Amino acid sequence: METESAYEHLSFAEAAALREPLRSMFPKSTAEAKTWRPTIRRRALNMRVLVAARTRIEFAWAAYIKDVPGVNHDDEVEEVLRHGSKLDERLARVLFPEFRDVPYAR
Repeated sequence: METESAYEHLSFAEAAALREPLRSMFPKSTAEAKTWRPTIRRRALNMRVLVAARTRIEFAWAAYIKDVPGVNHDDEVEEVLRHGSKLDERLARVLFPEFRDVPYAR
């Protein structure tokens, strides 16, 4: 249990060291972690191919890709996050440069 606690504190410290707007995307304490919600970003590669990125509570992020009907990307992003294929880190970083200072989830 001691290791898990130390890991949590390390994640909080790493998040706290970030500049805004990244800093506000991650919890910096146990209290913040209890009400934390992920940040979601999306990029349409074309009308029917959507890429979505989501932050994770452990101070990381990941991006996923999926074909979509292309009717409303706001409504289709959750489907991409739930059932999309995880992108390779190099491609994900090209599409979402705003996360350059955050580790990509393994």
